[in-house]
Amino acid sequence: MTVTWEDLGWERLAAGVGRRRLPVWDCTAGLVVGAGAALVVDAGSSLGEGARVRAQARDLAGHRVTHLALTHPHFDHVFGAAAFAGAEVYGAVGADAVFARGGHGREALRSDAVAEGLDPRRAKEAADALVRVRHEVCGEWTLDLGGGRQVLLADVGPGHTGHDLAVLVPGDPEVVFCGDLVEESGEPQAGPDAVPSHWPAALDRLLDLGGEDALYVPGHGAVVDAAFVRAQRDALAARFGVSR
Repeated sequence: MTVTWEDLGWERLAAGVGRRRLPVWDCTAGLVVGAGAALVVDAGSSLGEGARVRAQARDLAGHRVTHLALTHPHFDHVFGAAAFAGAEVYGAVGADAVFARGGHGREALRSDAVAEGLDPRRAKEAADALVRVRHEVCGEWTLDLGGGRQVLLADVGPGHTGHDLAVLVPGDPEVVFCGDLVEESGEPQAGPDAVPSHWPAALDRLLDLGGEDALYVPGHGAVVDAAFVRAQRDALAARFGVSR
């Protein structure tokens, strides 16, 4: 029996491209399937959640997950990363320093996760197991997943954090995984690691990547269009006093 995206609670966006809204924090996990390779975008908020995303992605792709792209270093997007054993891990330039052992980044992620309601034991387990970002993207990086499937990783930040990575999947329609640069289910969150003065420009870069007809997948919430991204860009510019 063939397993469909819908069977596993995933939303199919284009041929071989889909996403799932994960429980509790409504965080998006994405999947792009190639021939013999598969890319997952963001890993969930715990090792258990990451393992579930990996298993479902494997079932949908028909082979193991070979690549993992982390859109930004916040716990609800990265704490499942260690569950993707053997995958090549990508992030925006500078992200790896957040995950380095002995640094303040891991402790800050653990503390934030506990403050947001993650079980302290699970938070410590995930923080201790955090994988390093082996491939840091400065500018743009093209991944070849086989079978004619190429994916563009773009360092479009800073904005929501100092290390924001977008994932563009060409096709009909084109799909752009935005991370938390774009949020639909609530107002974009600007924590202590945000760079508000650059955030509107990061959304301009997203729009340049995807164009008017792309599907834009936010870090939290429903898939949106270019008009939504543009409106959020303008709202952020007004909120932070950023002129064009």
